[in-house]
Amino acid sequence: MGNKNRSPFYDNALLLMGITLCLWVITIIDQNTPEWNLTINYGIKPKIATGILGIFTAPFIHINYPHLIGNTIPFMVLGGMVLFSGRRKFIFTSILSALISGIGIWIFAREGTIHTGSSTLIFSYLGFIIIQAWITRSCLSATLAIISGALYGTLLLTLL
Repeated sequence: MGNKNRSPFYDNALLLMGITLCLWVITIIDQNTPEWNLTINYGIKPKIATGILGIFTAPFIHINYPHLIGNTIPFMVLGGMVLFSGRRKFIFTSILSALISGIGIWIFAREGTIHTGSSTLIFSYLGFIIIQAWITRSCLSATLAIISGALYGTLLLTLL
């Protein structure tokens, strides 16, 4: 995929930064273009046929800057940890988790609500890291799981 002389770390960093840049550009355009409202038009709207499109678009849309800022650092940290397992696993995990969580939100969330943001990806990455540590039983995987669990597992507890 990249230059063979470059480090995979460099290519992975570019991928992660590129996705993060896309999230920021989308939010900046959305927040500064009054006639657009990506949340309403492209968020997941549970139990409504037109809300199905949001399954594919919602992870890229954030309601406002605080929402985006709150997702950026966890996305980069946990996404970076998943990238240690390889780009293919990162891409597969990202797509699969966005689809499964998006479908779950569309089926089970309360009607009349709209859901956006990359939080589902973030918590999927956390789950991936913990499961990876359990399966591989390597010191690196265990260390990453402990660090990510300590940093972001507490977020889950405060949400509940």
